Amino acid sequence: MIGLTEDTLMAWLMPVFWPFLRTLALMMTAPVLSMRSVPSRVKIGLAWLVALCAQASLPEMPRVPLDSAAGLAMVAQQVLVGLSLGFAARIVFAAVEFAGELIGLQMGLNFAGFFDPATGSQGTASARFFSTIGAWLFIVINGHLLMTLAVIQSFESFPVSTEFLSVVTLLRPQLWGTEVFRLGLWIALPIITMLLFVNLVLGVISRVAQQIQIFSVGFAITVSVGLVGMMLTLPMLQQPMQAALERMLGLFQ
Repeated sequence: MIGLTEDTLMAWLMPVFWPFLRTLALMMTAPVLSMRSVPSRVKIGLAWLVALCAQASLPEMPRVPLDSAAGLAMVAQQVLVGLSLGFAARIVFAAVEFAGELIGLQMGLNFAGFFDPATGSQGTASARFFSTIGAWLFIVINGHLLMTLAVIQSFESFPVSTEFLSVVTLLRPQLWGTEVFRLGLWIALPIITMLLFVNLVLGVISRVAQQIQIFSVGFAITVSVGLVGMMLTLPMLQQPMQAALERMLGLFQ
């Protein structure tokens, strides 16, 4: 008869348990995977599969009882690192949505707001469109694989330990908000420049030919130019989004 002791169970479970917690925290906050349409069982299954398949490349994991103070600190560290990884990828998506907000503001489409059930907040048509395009590009550029690689390599940069605040002190995620404005303006700048030029031309026309009802034709012109600009610049969205995603996830590698 084969007997199972606590040491044997710890030796079997601990190498998989710590990567599972960190990957599950990532799944709960990562773009696309954290959507409400993805069942929780799928997230748990994917996290367990990643933790199990990555055993060959992971360092040796500590064996600490979970009911001890050290075990609770290690659990908090795995959750914090996983949440930080998901937040880093979320920053890129927030920048893409911010670019859509800026473009919609210049086009005059931001007055048509609606409730977004995916995020539980108000959204605009242009921001929702850019968010959908960003989700497609995330799959096309293998963003899910980049996140999986980042969470595996994060065990080299942030090994399992009781210092659960090390990721906050080293990476300072509270300063990542600047990336939203920097990347968002970078994406929206070509279309904003086009619309600014159109508004300048409409202003000159309104002064030269005052009999023209500039408000009746200006909206149609700005919307048309904005849509044409979006059609011309969307093929170039992949490069800045991929570069930003690799830069943010590279902080954990």
